[in-house]
Amino acid sequence: MATTVTLKRTGAKMPLVGFGLWKVNKDTCADTVYNAIKEGYRLFDGASDYGNEKEAGQGIARAIKDGLVKREDVWITSKLWNSYHEKERVAEGCKNSLTLWGLDYFDLYLVHFPISIEYIDPKVKFPQEWWGLDGKVHPINVPFQETWTEIEKLVDSGLAKNIGISNAQGSLILDIHRYARIEPQVLQVEIHPYLTQESLIKYSKLLGMAVTAYSSLGPQSYVEIGAHKNAVGLLEHDLVSSVASKNNKSPAQILLRWALQQGLAVIPKSNNHERLVQNLACTGFELSDEEIKAISALNINLRLNDPVDLDPRLAIFA
Repeated sequence: MATTVTLKRTGAKMPLVGFGLWKVNKDTCADTVYNAIKEGYRLFDGASDYGNEKEAGQGIARAIKDGLVKREDVWITSKLWNSYHEKERVAEGCKNSLTLWGLDYFDLYLVHFPISIEYIDPKVKFPQEWWGLDGKVHPINVPFQETWTEIEKLVDSGLAKNIGISNAQGSLILDIHRYARIEPQVLQVEIHPYLTQESLIKYSKLLGMAVTAYSSLGPQSYVEIGAHKNAVGLLEHDLVSSVASKNNKSPAQILLRWALQQGLAVIPKSNNHERLVQNLACTGFELSDEEIKAISALNINLRLNDPVDLDPRLAIFA
């Protein structure tokens, strides 16, 4: 199968299997990224909010210095945090992340959430996270068009080769296309067998917008932060385990393959080297149509990453 997806506007080839940096431990992040490159990973999905961009950049720099890759061989994605949505803050947010990575440009820069919150100087608190210094969430009124217009300017200035959105639904996507000078090339959203989002995938394909699925393993990543909502883990689900056994693959490989066969890109993360290697090896086999349908039938519209759980005013998926 293909290992990249070609983006509509630039023709850039984005790897379909990347390495996600959410919750990758800071103290081991540089080594994890370096070793991931040694094993064949070429896309790294980061964000200001993850708090480990400096360490990830150190891993990239070491790999380049040691001759494992050139800069143009790796695809680096980052995301604008919610506190940088005001027009005078967007470039600052991007440049801050580039400085941490030690890079001149991002291959892809996304707006992390269609939510604007009060700015906090990173010298005072970093990562800024969702909460102000008083421990409360402080939304502010910034039209998304204001933010997107400034995101487009990052392309003009060469700070971002491609731009896109994350955690957006159809109504916002439709609205962006009414005014966008540069259309979003990638949509990154939560997709797994408990939240299949078929209509959103179909609409994105209609627009020629690539889709990256995050949280492909379902509740697994949310257990340690108490946000798994008591759902049965997909890695332990009888159906997924049965399909894994039949194909002589791990449950994680089955879940990633399920996404890939729908034309989605995936960005699994792991702090474990063996699983890191396993996750990359999800392109060399095929699931049957029956297996795909059976796994999709697990859908219960369970959204694990929903800002409304933090504050009822942030109901972007209502």
